[in-house]
Amino acid sequence: MNYYFAPMEGITGYVYRKAHHRFYGNITQYFTPFIAPNRSRKLTSREMNDVLPSHNEGIPIVPQLLTNRAEDFVWAAAKIREFGYREVNLNLGCPSGTVVAKYRGAGFLALPEELDRFLEVVTREMERMDMKFSVKTRIGKDSSREFERLIGIFNQYPLERLIVHPRIQTDFYKNQPDWEAFGQAVKNSRNRICYNGDLFTSKDIRVFTDQFPMVQEIMLGRGLLKNPALAEEGKGDLTRTLNDFGRLRAFHDQVLEGYREAIPGDRNVLFKMKELWFYLADGFEGGERLAKKIRKAGRMEEYLAAVEQMFDQQM
Repeated sequence: MNYYFAPMEGITGYVYRKAHHRFYGNITQYFTPFIAPNRSRKLTSREMNDVLPSHNEGIPIVPQLLTNRAEDFVWAAAKIREFGYREVNLNLGCPSGTVVAKYRGAGFLALPEELDRFLEVVTREMERMDMKFSVKTRIGKDSSREFERLIGIFNQYPLERLIVHPRIQTDFYKNQPDWEAFGQAVKNSRNRICYNGDLFTSKDIRVFTDQFPMVQEIMLGRGLLKNPALAEEGKGDLTRTLNDFGRLRAFHDQVLEGYREAIPGDRNVLFKMKELWFYLADGFEGGERLAKKIRKAGRMEEYLAAVEQMFDQQM
């Protein structure tokens, strides 16, 4: 089974990736939070830092692009190729209202004819540049009935893989993933299929693989944020051993150190770390109660004391 780390905006940037790659294994590729190219033909400092080879040394990453303009996608892919990357990913899954309003992310799914023309141009230009591209998609904008036509469009193009999150845009992250619609993709897609959506534990993964044994690629997102060892064989539940907590503490400390080097001011660093604990706390006994102390910490000293207490109670 190939496991891919899903892009999580604001969380899984290069600081987090470097720490995760150092302490945890069995990730085939890490997908970056999206780059949004535009007519300015410039990457933001955040986007540039996230894909710099020096920030991703030894880490297999796939930069993700968010756009509905083929010329912007091609420009960004060419820029990324200069850094040595040979694959990019198209984001057709972001459900954010501000993104969808501009017909980007999952909003682009509402314009199938324009999407078809977009993919035609991108396919031609990517072949010219000798680059691969994959697509991460939802199953529709407003209805899963849209997915049949979308699969027909995707089937016309040689994608590196089709990553399917079987929800529609208006679901956001609510409701259950539509495994029936995903089954249609497995049956009808001419491209290699990767699954994404609500696999939080090793039991969840086993249930999925029992139903879809032919699928050999899984993208994990929130499950890996809750348990960074989820992709490793024999791990995945949130009942951690002492050794697991020791490794998790070392991982946490490297993430914290990385943010303190990259971000000015403890206040901004604390914001990033508190966001991380929104997920990590689930794996700790009494985690919700202790996580409140982390959320309330206004100074770095208070934060470090709360984290120390969180780990001490597990050890």
